[in-house]
Amino acid sequence: MQSILDNREALRAEVEKVAEVAGYLWQKGWAERNGGNITVNITEFADREMEALPAVSGPKPIGTTLPMLKGCWFYCKGTQKRMRDLSRDPMAAGSIIRILPDCAHYEIVADKPVEPTSELPSHLSVHNYLLSKGSPYRASLHTHPIELVALTHSRKWLEKDAATRMLWSMIPETKAFCPRGLGMVPYMLPSSVELAEATLRSLDEDYDVVMWEKHGVFAVDTDIMSAFDQVDVLNKAAQIYISARNMGFEPEGMTEASMKELSDVFGLPK
Repeated sequence: MQSILDNREALRAEVEKVAEVAGYLWQKGWAERNGGNITVNITEFADREMEALPAVSGPKPIGTTLPMLKGCWFYCKGTQKRMRDLSRDPMAAGSIIRILPDCAHYEIVADKPVEPTSELPSHLSVHNYLLSKGSPYRASLHTHPIELVALTHSRKWLEKDAATRMLWSMIPETKAFCPRGLGMVPYMLPSSVELAEATLRSLDEDYDVVMWEKHGVFAVDTDIMSAFDQVDVLNKAAQIYISARNMGFEPEGMTEASMKELSDVFGLPK
């Protein structure tokens, strides 16, 4: 069967990045069963032949109107699909959709009528926000990194920027590669409008990675690999902290002066 990826090497490469990241999420234990979601804006790879392709589904409501997404294309993980399956065959465990001119509906174009994630309205709302801000970010990732989720079971780390300062202090690379830190959103019902709105507010406070209390993280970046990298680096810092605690001591961490020096030398935003 012919795939929309055939003879579109740039698009294929972007979808293969998604598959690679999905494999990492599964290997790390961050994507149990069908947990986690990935949505990537692939509009830049859409050509005239793609635009002429018939849909494999009828129009489907987004549930909201998103004016910045008119005519945009997205690769989306499928609802109830497993990351381990997506890593092997991304076009069987996900689909490519286009947003219709009314900005309130989408249709599935390829390869099969795989329904996108149930969290699609939230993901698309974030992409609408990113485009409205002129952001170069085109990928969004939701996953369940074990050690970061564990931190949110302590009120201490839910205070604004408390976890950020601790994670930055564990190893210099954390601040260098995650310079905006970790936003915190209190527990809200998964897939709810309230959670989506709270996530947008946190992104608007200049975070790229947002922690959902007792649930997981939501990260945005230029592509899916970069979004994964940010979560990976933050979780490594959490592992270092937890390892030190398991060895019987509170890690002292880098000093505020050392972290300020990093920001000054490397021109970091915070």
